[in-house]
Amino acid sequence: MAPRRKCPVCGSKQWHKDSSSGLVACSEGHVIQNYINESGEADDLGNHTMRKRTLKSGRQKKARQSRADPKLYHGERARFHYYQCLQLLLRKQIAALIALWDLPSEFEVGVSRSFGNSHFIDLRLPPPAEPYHHLREHKGNDSEAGDTKLSLENAEESKSDYDVDVNERQSSSSGSEEEDPELVELLRENSEFSSSDEDKDHNSRHTTKQGLQQSYRFIDTYDRPVNCIAVLIVACWAMRLPVMYKDFIDIIESYELPYLDFLRLLPHDMTCHLTKHAVRALSPHFSPNTLYLHRLASRLAKLMYADYGVFTPELNASPVLWRVVHQCLGSTPTLYRLAKRLGHILLLPLTLHHTLAPSLQRVAPGGPESHLYDNIPPELALMATAIVVLKLVYGLDGKTRLPQVAADPASALPDIHAYLSAIRRMDEADNRCNAKRFSSRVPMSTGDIDDATLDEFLDFCERVLVRPENGYRTDQQILDNYFPLSTGNLDDRPQMTAPHAVVQGLASTRINEDETDDDLQPGESYTIYHSRDVLGKLPEEQALIITRSAKWVGVSDDYLCGVVERFERRLQRWYDKEQRREKEEEEGMEA
Repeated sequence: MAPRRKCPVCGSKQWHKDSSSGLVACSEGHVIQNYINESGEADDLGNHTMRKRTLKSGRQKKARQSRADPKLYHGERARFHYYQCLQLLLRKQIAALIALWDLPSEFEVGVSRSFGNSHFIDLRLPPPAEPYHHLREHKGNDSEAGDTKLSLENAEESKSDYDVDVNERQSSSSGSEEEDPELVELLRENSEFSSSDEDKDHNSRHTTKQGLQQSYRFIDTYDRPVNCIAVLIVACWAMRLPVMYKDFIDIIESYELPYLDFLRLLPHDMTCHLTKHAVRALSPHFSPNTLYLHRLASRLAKLMYADYGVFTPELNASPVLWRVVHQCLGSTPTLYRLAKRLGHILLLPLTLHHTLAPSLQRVAPGGPESHLYDNIPPELALMATAIVVLKLVYGLDGKTRLPQVAADPASALPDIHAYLSAIRRMDEADNRCNAKRFSSRVPMSTGDIDDATLDEFLDFCERVLVRPENGYRTDQQILDNYFPLSTGNLDDRPQMTAPHAVVQGLASTRINEDETDDDLQPGESYTIYHSRDVLGKLPEEQALIITRSAKWVGVSDDYLCGVVERFERRLQRWYDKEQRREKEEEEGMEA
């Protein structure tokens, strides 16, 4: 290698070339003389310049593998599968009701075809179509957030299909003139633009109609399993069955009607496709309350009448009122007759929804068409009416009221002291009743029960917790029949007394023959207690009746007190109006 040239001034061997001027200088800046490069830009790179070639590999980027379970359904397919589970739940509930209440076979046909279909059609977001048929019919219709590549492929396919159609039309018209290719191309582009606009408008209208938003929820309020109970209630009303909401709540809590822990009744072929959201929706932890069931059932009855003209008949009030009087209040047919008369005066609506009943007669312009608390459960209205009758007869304020004549209906009712004692015994009998002793509302400790009750509790737990498989039931039934575990006599177990049987044989109210000025008669000194008075306190007698009645119907004490107060004020207005009418008639006769 040749030695490097030294700088004659400083002796440096490090040289560099200025790209702008073309001069060569040392590291100290001394310019070498007699050397200049006339060309500042090099057109060609010299051999000493190293160039690198970058080659693009044909290797594609590896797609991200999904870790989702392929068995789980999502989107519209998951909603369709969810509604299939609801339909199976409804059919199992119908079969259970037919077996429990000995209903006719027409009950299943009417519920599944009429009321069930009406409920699913009237949903805010109706069930989607069957996934496979839905994809076949709507193949190629992608959303705006869909895959762009798939949209382009569909566009190419539609373009080729259009070209084929144009060629077929051109070949079929043998006698027609040849069309301009530019005109054909313009028509094709115009048709593509118009079809895309129509698809966007259709998708926007479809989205707006069904209420799809960015905050999409899997189910709505009216898509939950409790709506199947509402369908059964409306069907029972249509058949004029004297049922109450508490009847459904009791058989739900006793696990006789499939509702709680329903997933154990579904086959594995259906549960394996459910996501955690569907499992949570199909697994209610508690039974519904009376007011919530009435809200759903009344809404369904209103929609059926508004959309299809199907009118739900009124409540079969006579048996329900007798159950209120006899089973809950433990009274006589006299209370039944008085409560029926008072209900007629109060204009109680006995329909599922207050709009299905005739509106009130307007006395003045702009008057109300319905009363407050008209859209309450009918059995609650009948219960409040019976309580108002009891307050008219007994007072329930600690003061004694005795009838003075034998024709007074109060003389046919039990004595107040014996009657209140019977009500307390009925509360105790309710907790010991076989049908309700294992309810979640009844406080019970396993250390305080006897062996027979413990065996019944274990049988109840086995029926509730163990999955009811047909093979297991058959084998277990054979073992119980031929090899029973209990050696004692089952007939020796103590039989529970019916709660309403403890009031039989009560003495009637005595007639006050020695009348004085201080003695009160039934209906005198009537007190209306304000239900919103937080600091107020009900008398002991009325609190006992209110507590038992609210528990029997399935509402809170405060809500029942509000209904009773509203009915009392309505009765007071009716009484004042009758007094004014009688006074006007007397004045007219005197004139």
